[in-house]
Amino acid sequence: MAASFLGTEKIWFDKYKYDDAEKQYYENLSQKSVLNSHNQTQDDGASTILRDIARARENIQKSLAGLRTVLNSPKEGQAPPPPGHSGSCTSTAAAPNNSGENSELLSRVASLEHENQNLQKVVKDLQSAISKLESRISTLEKSATSAPRPPAVCKLPAAAPARPPAAAPQQKAEEDDDDDIDLFGSDEEEDSEAVRIREERLRQYAEKKSKKPGLIAKSSILLDVKPWDDETDMAKLEECVRSVHMDGLLWGSSKLVPVGYGIKKLQIQCVVEDDKVGTDILEEEITKFEDYVQSVDIAAFNKI
Repeated sequence: MAASFLGTEKIWFDKYKYDDAEKQYYENLSQKSVLNSHNQTQDDGASTILRDIARARENIQKSLAGLRTVLNSPKEGQAPPPPGHSGSCTSTAAAPNNSGENSELLSRVASLEHENQNLQKVVKDLQSAISKLESRISTLEKSATSAPRPPAVCKLPAAAPARPPAAAPQQKAEEDDDDDIDLFGSDEEEDSEAVRIREERLRQYAEKKSKKPGLIAKSSILLDVKPWDDETDMAKLEECVRSVHMDGLLWGSSKLVPVGYGIKKLQIQCVVEDDKVGTDILEEEITKFEDYVQSVDIAAFNKI
C-alpha cells in the first residue's frame, strides 16, 4: 500500500525545479533592492535641499498667518465691531492709538515677503542647476560608454645616424636650443638632430663614468712583533720591520709594550690596500728576519 502511494508521488523527483524557482526569486529581489538603493543615493542631494526649502516656506507662511491674526484681533478693552458696521470706521478710530505698532508689523511683513521671494528665486535656481547637472552627467555617461577606446600605439625609437663632422658655432647654438626638447610628452617623430645629440651625451656620460677611479678598499692593521729574549736589540728589530716595502703598504706609529721578565714586544701600525697586500705576505716578509723576530701576530684589523 505505502509503496504504491509513493510510486504516484512526484514532488521529490521534481525538487530541482522548485530549488531553481526559489533561487531566481531571491535573485530578482536582490537586483530590485540594488536598483532602489542606487536611485535613492542619486536623489538624496536634491531631496534634502528641497525639504529644507519647503520647511522654510512653511515657517514663513505660519508667521504671516500669525501676523494677520494679530492684526485682525481686537485689543483688550475694545469691543468687536458690530455686524454690518464697516471696517473702515474702526480702523480710522484705532489708527491714532496703534499707528506705531501697525507700522512695525507692516515692516516685518514686508521683510518676510521679501525673504520669501528670495527663497523662491533660490529654489528655482537650484532646480535649474540640478537639472543641468543631471543632463550633463547622463551625457557624459553615454559618451563614455559609446566612445571606443583608441588602440595603444607602440613607437620604436629611430635609429641613430652616423656621426657628422665637428659642428660650427651656429650649429652649437642650435644644439643648446634643442636642450628643451620633450622626449616623452609628444607623439611626433623625433628629429634626427635631437637623436644624435642624445646619443652623443649618453656616450660622453659613459666615458666619464668609466674614467672615474673606483673606491680603493683599505685596512688598518696593528701588528705585535715579538723578539727572542730580553737581549734582542728592539731598535734594530723595528728598523728591519720598517725596511719591508710593498706597493700599497704604509707604516705608521709604533711603541714597545712590556710582556714580562724584561721582554718587550714591538707594536706597530700599518695601512694596506686590500687588493695589493695581504696579511699572510706581510707576516712572511717580517719573519724573514730570524735573528730578531720570533713571531708576528695581528692584534687588530679594521676596514677603512
